[in-house]
Amino acid sequence: MNIKALIPNLFTMLNLFCGCVALVFVADFKFELAFYLVCLGIFFDFFDGFFARKFNVAGPLGVQLDSLADMITSGVVPGYAMYQILYNIEMFFGTIYSDFIPFLGFIITLGACYRLAKFNIDTRQSDSFIGLPTPANALFFTSLPLIADYFHTEIDLGFSYSKWILLALTFLSAYVMNAEIPLFSLKIKNFIFAKYKLQIFFLAISVLMLIFLQIVAVPLIILIYVLLSVINNIVNKKASV
Repeated sequence: MNIKALIPNLFTMLNLFCGCVALVFVADFKFELAFYLVCLGIFFDFFDGFFARKFNVAGPLGVQLDSLADMITSGVVPGYAMYQILYNIEMFFGTIYSDFIPFLGFIITLGACYRLAKFNIDTRQSDSFIGLPTPANALFFTSLPLIADYFHTEIDLGFSYSKWILLALTFLSAYVMNAEIPLFSLKIKNFIFAKYKLQIFFLAISVLMLIFLQIVAVPLIILIYVLLSVINNIVNKKASV
């Protein structure tokens, strides 16, 4: 048995395990623990691909396992988190028994599922992404309750967001994950500033934001990533004309 071939799949299983435990914490409204488990799952998700390439053992089984694990950690968890957030808002205002709105949080899960299926058959996304990756989307939504708590909002469990804003973000995320929007790669293969100046600028800004804004920086970094990619696409398109 090739032990090296098992290592990437072990990291994938650890990603899946983190997602499963995160679901338990979301069910108990322990969003901070759920967020950190999603972060840990994404960490494992990065290294399963890293070791698969390093050991030259990438194969169809690993691809399928990776997507199935991501479906839980980066698909079901943020969808369930949004359901819980919306449920709490509806319960606070006393409309939970007649309102189906919390279930719309799972639009995030549906969008992630469709994105992962597309990714598996899209040969254009080997070095960069088209549409927002599901892990970035998961970080965005699982960080929202932590931000509410960071600002010490008044509503129970820290949710003072307008449900309509949250729903707009939910539907927008499903679109952005599957939109034909090329996003620049964050892989820096050799440190050549002229070639990777956009990536280096983004990473530097991200580090500074994390230092000064802490958890608040997470969704802002993801928004900046998308905006910079759109601007970069426009500049490159004009330059090629």
